[in-house]
Amino acid sequence: MRHTDVDQIVQTIAAETNTPAETVARMYADTLDRYRADARIEDYLPLFAERKVRATLRSSSNTSRH
Repeated sequence: MRHTDVDQIVQTIAAETNTPAETVARMYADTLDRYRADARIEDYLPLFAERKVRATLRSSSNTSRH
């Protein structure tokens, strides 16, 4: 995946979840690394990592509101 694509993903998630881009970038990279460690096919890993980070941030946002 190109660096500009990753930057766009990070910026979009950061804006949607009101989370600093640095935090999102770290979470995305960590999640992608964890997925790559066990993957035999890596084609969709960036998409899965994006979804995981977005869901994690949304759920933590919903939890902190209560």
